[in-house]
Amino acid sequence: MAETRSGAEVLKENSQHLRGTIAQELALEVPGFTKGAIGLLKFHGMYEQTDRDAKKAGLPVVPGSMVRVGIPGGVVSAEQYLILDSLADEVGDGGLRITSRQDIQFHRVRKTNLPTLVRTLNKALLSTLAACGDVVRNVTCCPAPTHNNAELQLHARTLAKRLKPSTRAYYEIWIDGEKAATAEEKETEPLYGETYLPRKFKIGITPEGDNCTDIYSNDVGLVAKYGANGLQGFVVLVGGGLGMSPGVKASHPRLADALCFVTPEEVGDVVETIVKVHRDLGNRSNRRLARLKYVVEGMGLDAFRAEVEARLGRKLEPAQDLEWASGKDHFGWHKDDKGNWFVGLPVVSGRIRDEGTSRIRSGLRHIVGTFRVNVRFTSQQNILLTDITDGQRGAIAEALRTFGIVQAVELPPVLRDSLACPALPLCGLAVTEAERVLPQISAQIQAELDAVGLDQQEVSMRITGCANGCARPYTAEIGIVGQSVDLYTIYAGGSHLGTRLGKVLFDKVKRTQIAEVLRPVLRNYRDNRLHNERFGEFCERTNFGDFPSDSVRPEQVEVEA
Repeated sequence: MAETRSGAEVLKENSQHLRGTIAQELALEVPGFTKGAIGLLKFHGMYEQTDRDAKKAGLPVVPGSMVRVGIPGGVVSAEQYLILDSLADEVGDGGLRITSRQDIQFHRVRKTNLPTLVRTLNKALLSTLAACGDVVRNVTCCPAPTHNNAELQLHARTLAKRLKPSTRAYYEIWIDGEKAATAEEKETEPLYGETYLPRKFKIGITPEGDNCTDIYSNDVGLVAKYGANGLQGFVVLVGGGLGMSPGVKASHPRLADALCFVTPEEVGDVVETIVKVHRDLGNRSNRRLARLKYVVEGMGLDAFRAEVEARLGRKLEPAQDLEWASGKDHFGWHKDDKGNWFVGLPVVSGRIRDEGTSRIRSGLRHIVGTFRVNVRFTSQQNILLTDITDGQRGAIAEALRTFGIVQAVELPPVLRDSLACPALPLCGLAVTEAERVLPQISAQIQAELDAVGLDQQEVSMRITGCANGCARPYTAEIGIVGQSVDLYTIYAGGSHLGTRLGKVLFDKVKRTQIAEVLRPVLRNYRDNRLHNERFGEFCERTNFGDFPSDSVRPEQVEVEA
């Protein structure tokens, strides 16, 4: 019996390669799009959203869009950054948001401003195509301009270009309005076919030892191996993905497995073949079980490797062992490969906007515009200013102080190493708060650390407004995942290196109790940790400290009916 396809599959197949009715609806004088058009807009990098706060308050609600700009490796020139900044006022809500995949997002973009936004980006050689949707999305890469990073960035750009959809729909609708194919000259999608992929597909690249990109959370991770003669090749990881769906027991976070080792010349063919395996074998009836991780898990790694080898027509070389030294972002001042400087700056929740004494948006605009330094966005939602000369360093450091842009060491350790998804009020999937309560929750956890004498201890903490895990909470040392209104599941024991998933520590915890329930575990960590042992390692080694006698066990946490 044939498998029933999901509605999304039918929509894609009948979309005329992602066109649907988008162009016709753009011409209508109504503020939003129909359900079918909204489903296809994702492939164009756009999500229609409504302000849930306004709706709850009974105020008029005008639909707007989140628009995501795909930026391979997170690298933009000074000119491109200044255009992004100007568009924040021209078409957005006055701010930019760095995502956990090195994209830039605009929020609250009115329908009438979408063509202007895309055309302006296109002139700047930037694009929103495939930043969302059931395709290979933005290819991430360690952004630090050290250790032959230029070579890895080239691979990121090459893969991103190779794996883009071929459809001309994006350019017809948003750029030039010209039809690309006649009835006699039928348009095709050689890689994706008529229905594209079963779900989104994420690729990351990083050098061995530096896991600032959370490489094991990707569908495909490429870990660069270097030798005496430079880049030897990549260890290919497959089957990572941190999202899961409440109520679907078979869905769960998963870290990628090491599949094989490939040379730089082979990497494109191998990655494209893995994408095709997902295209052909992924679940097209249940989108909640449609990621590549479930294909790898269902087949088993050996059978999956055999499938890739059969399609390539050759055997794959076994994967090499990997060692990791850091999962941190690249904060502070550093020398680059060319002898210039770069500086890594924290951006809380990735929000580039002026607030209070921190005028980070104005400051970045001034520095980039005055000194023409280039910009790189990180997978931990922070920013690097690069290509700074010796002569510019002092003036840039002074400008950072003038605009109140703090260095990472000036932030409390918990906030310094935190991530949050946008959640409410704009994300339709969010069940509770995340970004808006991050400062409060991080301050409460920091206070608990301060109280037990661990005020300088680094602890990675991430919070999301639902179980989809966009801020990667499942690999954090403390992961806080929204379960329902003001209730969270607390995970602990993930690795600061991004190589291990955390486990459920507490369930159904009120937002106001998060720091409280962590208190006895943090106290036990202080008393029983090994020398220089991180909190995540301690939780894994001792089963959360084996719950000391004064600890609040999960079943004892009071919740409101």
